[in-house]
Order: sequence, then structure tokens, then C-alpha cells
Amino acid sequence: MSRILSGIQPTGELHLGNFLGAVRGWVSSQGGNDAYYCIVDLHALSGEHDPATLAARTLETATCLLAAGLDPLSCTLFVQSQVPEHTRLAWLLECVATLGELGRMTQYKQKAGRGDSIRVGLFTYPVLMAADILLYQADAVPVGEDQRQHLELARNLAIRFNHHYGQTFVVPEAATPPVGARIMDLQEPRRKMSKSVSSPLGTIGVLDEPAEIARKVKKAVTDAGSEVAYDREAKPGVANLLEMLAAAGGGDPAELAGHFGSYGELKSAVAEAISELLRPLRERYGELAGEPGLVMKILAEGAERAGEVAARTYADAARAIGLLPGH
Repeated sequence: MSRILSGIQPTGELHLGNFLGAVRGWVSSQGGNDAYYCIVDLHALSGEHDPATLAARTLETATCLLAAGLDPLSCTLFVQSQVPEHTRLAWLLECVATLGELGRMTQYKQKAGRGDSIRVGLFTYPVLMAADILLYQADAVPVGEDQRQHLELARNLAIRFNHHYGQTFVVPEAATPPVGARIMDLQEPRRKMSKSVSSPLGTIGVLDEPAEIARKVKKAVTDAGSEVAYDREAKPGVANLLEMLAAAGGGDPAELAGHFGSYGELKSAVAEAISELLRPLRERYGELAGEPGLVMKILAEGAERAGEVAARTYADAARAIGLLPGH
């Protein structure tokens, strides 16, 4: 049984890209692996945020994950800040990392290049992410292309720490998400679907009602011409819709294209498939939202289980680097 770990920002309600690109894979992986899934609320502190909103969104994200099918009997679901070893190990790793490698991180370079006022937390958060991973001695970490740089940093820090202070950390491998799970914005189909970019019509929330899903899909940007064909470069809008349909209901996007004579027919099929895919999640969310105490209890139990593993790893790392053991 492999140990896997993945994390998600506390954005509140998940969107379709989160669900099809990551969370559905988490659900399918939880039974056959020792799986740890973390809501990384500490990472949200690296930018401007409202404290009350962050707390509410953390609970909402947890509720969405449980509604999507994460089972606390089959995986460990927890909130990052409730396991203090994350920040404790991050300091040890900051004392191993270099300014040069953190300065090469893409998100930092982008914001620094714009002349934005940058918090120290934004500069160092890749080290905290490395701590998130290394604490659990994960064999595999599911990552998309936009996160590979961070996983590579975690690997480098693990190798460097092991070299200087003795074998302490498992060096994790990347686990590639399933092909076709990259869901793009309905209004800008060359950009990933994201809540961080203001595109209300481009993003489908997992809690959207069928009528709202149909409205957004109907207004989705398509392409010149009228032929329904799967061509990611020439017809990105249609390709995105076909990939959504394939991810929601199965099948190959290129083969599915042949079933439709117009964009309108395709959009109707996509809206129906997505609504049906998300129906059980919406219903389960409604039940869990009425029991916030239950969700908090699940998170507390998850933090306790995660903390047992994290404490062992941190103790090993602290001893290796030369710190006296605590009580």
C-alpha cells in the first residue's frame, strides 16, 4: 500500500475543474492507498484575506470534499494549521533551502516582476509546501504541470537533508493525474478554470443548480465554423466542451464529436451530463451543511491521526539536524 498526499486551498465551494482534475481522483485512490488529504489554510495567509471568510471557506471546502466522496474511514482528511509540525518542519527546511532556488519559483517571479508588494510568506511558502509533503513520508504526490516545480523543490530538499544529516525523508515521486482532466474556463478556453480569476460565467461550481449549469454552458465560448470537431488548437472552445463531456460521462472526446451536428446539441448534452454527475454531491452537501459539528469532528479526528505521523517525522528530522528531544 502506497502512501499518497495531496492538498487543496480553502477556496470554499469547489469548481468543476477541482472536482474532475483532482478530487475525483482522490476519491478513487483512497481505498487502495494510505491517503492523506490536507486543506492548506496556512498557504492562504500569504496574501490578503479576510479572517472570518477564511475560516468559513475552510469549513465549506471540507464539506465539499466529504460530499464529493472522501470517506474518513478510508482516508485522513485534515486542516494544515491543526497539525503544528507543518510549520515546525518548514523552519528546518528553510535552513536547508537557498535564496536562489526560492527566487526561481514561478509565482514569486511573476508577482515580483509586476512590482507587487510581496509578503515573506509568499517567498517561503514553497518550503512550507515541501514540509506538507515530507512530513507524511509520501511515496507519491498527485500534481499537475503547474505544481511540478514545487514538488521538485520538495525532492531536492529531501535529498539535501538526507545527504547532510542522514536518511530522514522519503523522496516522493510525482503521480500524474488522469489524461483529459484539465478543465478550461468556459469563457476563455485556453485558460484553466479557476475561482481566482474573475470569470463568473466561465466557472461551474460543484453546487450550481442544473439551471445555472445550463445557463453557463449555453453561454460558453465556441469557435468559428459550425462543425463539432475535437481540435484543441484550432477549436479550443469546442474541445473544452467535448473534454468536459468525456470526463463527466465517459468516452473519447474525438469520438464523441461525431455524435453532434451542432454546437447547440453539444452544449445541451454537456449541461445534462455535468448536472447529473454533480447531483449526488449537491444532495450530500445539503445534508452535511446542516451538520457543521460533524464536519468539525471529522477534521479533528483527521488532524489527530495526521499529527501522529507528522510528530514522528518531525522528531526524526529534529534529532538528525541536532536539536535536543522535547518531552
